[in-house]
Amino acid sequence: MRAMVLAAGRGERLRPITDALPKPLVQIAGRPLIAYHLEKLARMGVREVVINLSWLGQQIRAALGAGERYGLRIHYSEEGPVPLETGGGIARALPLLGPAPFLVVNADVWTDFDFPALGTLAQEADARIVLAPNPAHHPEGDFALRGETVVGEIGERFTYTGIGLYRPEFFAACPAERFPLLPLLRRAIAAGRLLGRLHRGEWFDVGTPERLVWLDAHVRERGAD
Repeated sequence: MRAMVLAAGRGERLRPITDALPKPLVQIAGRPLIAYHLEKLARMGVREVVINLSWLGQQIRAALGAGERYGLRIHYSEEGPVPLETGGGIARALPLLGPAPFLVVNADVWTDFDFPALGTLAQEADARIVLAPNPAHHPEGDFALRGETVVGEIGERFTYTGIGLYRPEFFAACPAERFPLLPLLRRAIAAGRLLGRLHRGEWFDVGTPERLVWLDAHVRERGAD
């Protein structure tokens, strides 16, 4: 399996920290945030990882190199000065991701979710996403679950974690230009082809300086990998 780590965003809510440092390189317990994902991917046997770059992308490339220190081969998908958002970023990277379903994870989250728990995709599904109980900063949530099927408005809603397993065909008809992921997820929901898995463990969106400080202290205390 190949994986993509989404790392192109500007990190507006983390300013002024992200004026000079890309969000994936902020330090959590003395390590870059993105390193937690790369180490976990290597442990699960992933060897090929794609990272998309835009804002201060040269710093990410310089910090991670070709991936040898993580036991990975990193490929970079350049997006230019304006990030292509999640949908456009994945669509641009499709030639690097191969023909099989691939894992996607946002670089700006920290989680103890076990990536292999996503399993494989049955033929009747286009994607499987990971949902979490709603954090205080996103109380309305995004989607509900009926069994393993993601539904839009019915039932208790949960928050999309930025982690998912996708078929390349999910993005095949999309142009490699700027567009969000949400319309594609809604299309798959309408077709009954989006699956979900609820993670009740730890998941944090590193979205503000205050949450960054809290998470740094939490991980140091927890002693987590």
